[in-house]
Amino acid sequence: MQFIDHAEIEVIAGHGGDGMVAFRREKYVPAGGPAGGNGGPGGSVYLKPVERLQTLLDFRYAHRFKARDGERGGPKNMTGGAGSDLILEVPCGTMVYQAESDRLLGDLVTPDQILCVAQGGKGGLGNRYFLSNRNRAPEQALPGLPGEQQRLRLELKLLAEVGIIGLPNAGKSTLIAALSAARPKIADYPFTTLIPNLGVVRRPTGDGTVFADIPGLIAGAHTGLGLGHDFLRHIERTRLLLHLVDASADQPLDSYQIIQQELAAYGHHLASRPQILALSKIDSLSPDQLRDRVAQFESLGPVYCISAVTGVGLTALLQQVWLTLDSLTPVLSCEALL
Repeated sequence: MQFIDHAEIEVIAGHGGDGMVAFRREKYVPAGGPAGGNGGPGGSVYLKPVERLQTLLDFRYAHRFKARDGERGGPKNMTGGAGSDLILEVPCGTMVYQAESDRLLGDLVTPDQILCVAQGGKGGLGNRYFLSNRNRAPEQALPGLPGEQQRLRLELKLLAEVGIIGLPNAGKSTLIAALSAARPKIADYPFTTLIPNLGVVRRPTGDGTVFADIPGLIAGAHTGLGLGHDFLRHIERTRLLLHLVDASADQPLDSYQIIQQELAAYGHHLASRPQILALSKIDSLSPDQLRDRVAQFESLGPVYCISAVTGVGLTALLQQVWLTLDSLTPVLSCEALL
């Protein structure tokens, strides 16, 4: 399945049905009067988040969506049928913007939300509405009103509690594969991961926590270089960042600082987000080399040494992840995410 995290679509609500001009014509009723019904309202367009979707792929090729029009009013004071609403399903975590003004219309996070993005037009009035003492046989009716029409920009920000970040080839995909049932593509060259991967890691209590493997960032990612600019948005909602540094790199401290600079430059409070630092691939180092690497990071606080291939250090790392998550507020405010 292709991973699509942004799309632009056009939504059109249904046109209201026209009112009708009709008169009551029955035997033994010589002055039946006007009996034209009102038109039915047009259908509205709604967006609804669902958990089973992980991408905006459905909007890759289909860009125009229209609800049904309302039906025309009928004789005998019958109101026309209402146009059926159109409900478009999107992944949880979709942000909806008005394309022209760039105004945020809604942030669809949980399945119990639903957002009306185009209101259906009202039905026109039939001639019965214009009956008065001065006009006993009105022959006028009103047309239905057009439905709203908007261009929308959809942006998907994945919902994950823990975001795994680091330079390309830092071992992020190997780690999420070791911790969860996710099976991302893993190879020994940079930029193997081209899309974010989600994995559910089980706690000792049995609850699941969603981890996101974010494609590797490089210097200048916040300006659009590499893959970073497209995927930095996916760690905006995370409560905790797990920063992996390749311990076998020539200058691991420089690798760490590059990512920190990119987080600060991108903004959105990412630089102040709680982080856990882990040195990966320690199975490729001798004990002396490992001690030297750890000494370089002593001033930054606790450093966890892990090997996703052999499983060394993963238990201690996860324990710290659970402790840190439990100490944080359950949900970030919407203001902090924007």
